[in-house]
Amino acid sequence: MTTDTAGSAATPRVLRQDDWDQWYDTLIRGFGGVPESAEERELWNSLTEFDRSLGVWDGDDCVGTAGAFRFRLTVPGGASVPAAGVTMVSVAATHRRRGVLTSMMRRQLDDVRDWGEPLAVLTASEPAIYGRFGYGIATFHLSAEIDTSRVRLPSLPAGTDEVRLRYAVPAGVVDVCEAVYARLVPSRPGMLARQPGWERLGVLDPESDRDGASPLQCVLAERDGETVGYARYRVKPNWGPAGPNGSVVVENSAALDPAADAAMLRFLFGIDLTSTLVLRGRPVDDAWQHLVSDIRRCQPRLRDSLHVRLVDVGAALEARTYQAPVDVVFEVEDAFCPWNAGRWRLSGDAKGASCARTTDTADVALSVRELGAAYLGGVSLGALGAAGRVREVRRGALAEASSGFGAGVAAPWLPHGF
Repeated sequence: MTTDTAGSAATPRVLRQDDWDQWYDTLIRGFGGVPESAEERELWNSLTEFDRSLGVWDGDDCVGTAGAFRFRLTVPGGASVPAAGVTMVSVAATHRRRGVLTSMMRRQLDDVRDWGEPLAVLTASEPAIYGRFGYGIATFHLSAEIDTSRVRLPSLPAGTDEVRLRYAVPAGVVDVCEAVYARLVPSRPGMLARQPGWERLGVLDPESDRDGASPLQCVLAERDGETVGYARYRVKPNWGPAGPNGSVVVENSAALDPAADAAMLRFLFGIDLTSTLVLRGRPVDDAWQHLVSDIRRCQPRLRDSLHVRLVDVGAALEARTYQAPVDVVFEVEDAFCPWNAGRWRLSGDAKGASCARTTDTADVALSVRELGAAYLGGVSLGALGAAGRVREVRRGALAEASSGFGAGVAAPWLPHGF
């Protein structure tokens, strides 16, 4: 890496296949240096898109990494929109504050624009980092530790008893589970249409990830011979003075209807020798919250999940639909991607939308970061306005826009990381 007297970083270059091991080792070191299993490393090597991955070198040393998967993201209205899945971002601790990250973000967003992808998305190890590059927190996920010795499921949906459950080897039913997942993708904003190879992520089972729990287990939910749901989980045995108090840790699950979801939840509640059910990364509107007898003993916790960046404001806003009719002129601030800056008139409803540049007077002023946060409908423009992050110019315009930007029946949710 060459630097000028101010210490700015050299231009990142596209990753070559023969540099992957060194590049990936830099990434692993940046996240603590704990080696991955051979299986996990091989999977990420196979998923890496070399022509969309960047590295920064200082001489022979790789000091910066970043990638961008080709994804399609469900947006409000059900459309599947091309999105760059920003991933594997790291900067060597020896090269902090030299502009390495900024140079990679600059090159990457320029590339995403050239690829014609209106959105870039990421999950952040440190959420404070990416706002300066225009990313807004657009979805959250819910985790819980349910005390199944005290919490009950007093009333379950009609049809729960008609669902048959059976054990299956996780790797042996991948195709069946993927078919269930694929049917759900259009129904919830934030979900990713999985490309070939990504199905392996859900059954990746290195011993280092088990934390003393069992190998991955799987149960299928079936009705009339059709698979209508699945749950992949581990059991972590434990014994105390009073007897067994193990945990069931759910890694991922999906269901096509409420009865299938409830049948699997009842099964997970009742696994022998356990008294805790651990749920991770679930939708904020997950139905279990309304089935349990005591929500406090479930210890629900909220955390940021998907961060969204509008790379092409016009194309992104046209790609989704709107809960209520909206006709608003946004004054958009975007210093990092100046092609987005200026006034945009958005006109849309539940059937479709148009968004084009305009010289009309602004109704609402905000940065591209706030547009990204509100884009999937999980964060209210009104709430951002109350926080002082969105400014209403025309009276009533913020309420109109906020109503239109809602997600609909299902809250946005990212089902897995990348």
